Amino acid sequence: MAACPLDIYHPQLASLARQVPEGDLWLHEIKYDGYRIGCCIEAGQATLISRNGNDWTDSFPEIRDAAGLLGVKNALLDGEIAVELRNGHTSFHALQRALGGGSRAGLAYFVFDLLYLDGRDVSQQPLETRKSVLSQLTAGVRPPGRIRYTEHIVGNGPEVFREASRLGLEGVISKRRDLPYRPGRSGHWLKTKCIASQEFVIGGFTERQGQHGSIGALLIGFHNESGRLTFAGKVGTGFNSREAQALRKSLELLKQRNCPFDPCPEAAIVRNARWVRPELIAQVSFIEWTPDGRVRHPSFKGLRQDKAPREVVFEPEAGSLD
Repeated sequence: MAACPLDIYHPQLASLARQVPEGDLWLHEIKYDGYRIGCCIEAGQATLISRNGNDWTDSFPEIRDAAGLLGVKNALLDGEIAVELRNGHTSFHALQRALGGGSRAGLAYFVFDLLYLDGRDVSQQPLETRKSVLSQLTAGVRPPGRIRYTEHIVGNGPEVFREASRLGLEGVISKRRDLPYRPGRSGHWLKTKCIASQEFVIGGFTERQGQHGSIGALLIGFHNESGRLTFAGKVGTGFNSREAQALRKSLELLKQRNCPFDPCPEAAIVRNARWVRPELIAQVSFIEWTPDGRVRHPSFKGLRQDKAPREVVFEPEAGSLD
């Protein structure tokens, strides 16, 4: 049996949009709050590949085993691994806890695309055709619940977004239903968020008063067009005392003397800051961006391990829906 090459997976990425596109050329899916993963199957053996080409198979043995039972000779699936809560929402925080030894009951692979199947390259077929084949492939999956086909709605984009917002979902992914799979980012896949969230690089932290060894706030930023780490604010909520202590231990290993932000934020904001090498990535939700480029009312959701710090940039909204 030939092992799946890790460089086989080059995901198509969605651009951030201000609003959901209208018209029947678009189909709309729920936006999941997890890790983007490609699943390569060879002779009943599944390999799980991150968007950066890293092997994550051992991190999700439940998904590996379920994918191996799909009954295909070889295939490449695209989807998101996430933890579904009882209310039907997915939670990045719950996924982090599962990876840290917590409950894995709601862990599932939400598949939304199919690129190869039994020796055939289907990536150049229209998306709607690929999803039809994928739906049939996953219809009888056992055990149930670990691999789930991602349903979609054609057209009615604004109504889909309003309903997703009413339900408190993460957002909506809109895709051109008539186009082939195109690795990289383009205006043919769009993401519209009900709740603002983004990845940020951690450049430092402050201590919580009266709690030595814990964290008061994370100091976060993103890389600008010149590659410099730009300060984006402080995050002091979203983690409990146990999680704060674990974060502190990880950050202590990265401590450095100099401020990694360029320019370094004003002294009043970072008083008593401890600087760290900008190697850890935090997923953060927030209400909006302030006029001076800071996040308003941010909340920590977890650490990301599927991206490199240099990939963390400000996400501009897509200007064209062509």
